[in-house]
Amino acid sequence: MDSLQLKIKHRLQKFIEKDEDGVRSNILCVFLNKNKLTIDDLYSIITTKYNISRNSVASMVGYIQSKLGIIQSYKKDYKSPTVYYLKEKYAFIIKMVLKQKFTVS
Repeated sequence: MDSLQLKIKHRLQKFIEKDEDGVRSNILCVFLNKNKLTIDDLYSIITTKYNISRNSVASMVGYIQSKLGIIQSYKKDYKSPTVYYLKEKYAFIIKMVLKQKFTVS
């Protein structure tokens, strides 16, 4: 792993350590399983398991995008919703960190 990937792995581990109820891990798992998601798509998936607001989901996605740097976004035009997707080169790091979390806890 190069220096940037190690930094991202470390940030991701800290992000997951603070995951008391499992929402953060679940959001990352959804991104691993789905190619492209809007906030509304992600919210509808997450609320089947957790009682969480749409703003909380949007905030978490924003944090993952800006601080962890493992997802990207785009808009087709100004009227369409923002679509988020996982950067493929970081998928293995996410899988590794999630596997460590679930084998330890």
